[in-house]
Amino acid sequence: MKISDFQTKDVINIVDGKKLGQISDLELDLRQGRIDSIVVPNYNKFLGLFGGGTDLVIPWRNIVKIGADVVLVKMEETRVTRQEEYESPSNRYESPSSRYEPQERQERERRTYPS
Repeated sequence: MKISDFQTKDVINIVDGKKLGQISDLELDLRQGRIDSIVVPNYNKFLGLFGGGTDLVIPWRNIVKIGADVVLVKMEETRVTRQEEYESPSNRYESPSSRYEPQERQERERRTYPS
């Protein structure tokens, strides 16, 4: 599957049935050579009103199914990040969570994304 194939798919949260948007980017774990998360742009909890500039970052483990037209995800809590969180364009492709040591990362993920 090509990256461009992901960008045409709608992302649906199976917890509440809401459409979150379309995938704009992928965060890669360059050390392990895998996709760490998908990014849905301009996500806003208030129905997209009052501006944008935030991204919804969905960890790969939260993806339930990738279909022909949609990506189903299970998100009970969301991690919304601002574009300014990334220090430079090169960091855009490195997962922010990959900057933590493995044990710290696991503890952080448990707090952020309960199973």
